[in-house]
Amino acid sequence: MWTRRQWLYLPALVHAQDTSEFICPMDPGVKSKTPGRCPRCGMLLELGLPESLEYRLAVEVLPKAPLTTGTARLRFQVLHPKTGRRVEKFREIHEKLFHLFLISEDLTHFAHEHPEPLPGGLFDFMARLPVPGFYRLLADFYPDGGTPQLLPATLHVRGPRQAFEPAAPSNLRVKLRTEPAQPIAGLKTMLFFELDPFEGVTPWLGAWGHLLVASADLVDLVHHHPVWEPYQGAVQFNMLFPKPGRYQLWAQFQREGVVNTAPFSIDVKGLG
Repeated sequence: MWTRRQWLYLPALVHAQDTSEFICPMDPGVKSKTPGRCPRCGMLLELGLPESLEYRLAVEVLPKAPLTTGTARLRFQVLHPKTGRRVEKFREIHEKLFHLFLISEDLTHFAHEHPEPLPGGLFDFMARLPVPGFYRLLADFYPDGGTPQLLPATLHVRGPRQAFEPAAPSNLRVKLRTEPAQPIAGLKTMLFFELDPFEGVTPWLGAWGHLLVASADLVDLVHHHPVWEPYQGAVQFNMLFPKPGRYQLWAQFQREGVVNTAPFSIDVKGLG
């Protein structure tokens, strides 16, 4: 997947398309002469893609100065890049209209949530933010008539650090193996997540897994999906790290109805 500094999502960089081919809006490199579904993410292939424009994300936070000791109401609206009007129609992307990722400044708190759609194109979510400091928010959605978007927002939370528990107990052990063993910035790294036990693992939100990758400074963020079907109990993602440094990874897999989130840290070297 192509990489861009500050929040990346390949469809946002795709322009003119061959309208004689069916293309995956999530992975435009997947093309077919006939209709069908993308073998990577399961989305319906479309006959060409519209002009790619980056939409605007507006976030209202109540209270305006959220605290770790309470909850914050986050209300999202998406604005059309040309008209500035609120977008009211969205298409499902991985079985949901709106995906929300929340990452704390120290990288200890991660959540993948799904705000509630409201009339008129608004989305609401009640967030518990237990770690003080700033949070990077990533909104993943597909405006009708546009292309899939991954847009950022930032909010600041005050108060003492709170204890937090995972959303569900883990019933899966996840081990990460990379090829090459030492990832190099700018070159493809294959990430193999070995799942134990694999029995009972099923797709979640239209994919065998979901992966969010964040640079330590939260400048570079990537949302990925597996490139192939699982093989010998492992799920493969391909990654192009944009720069040297430390990266935090959150891999999510579903087993027996439980969504498991496995965090990993990776050090990426430069070419020199």
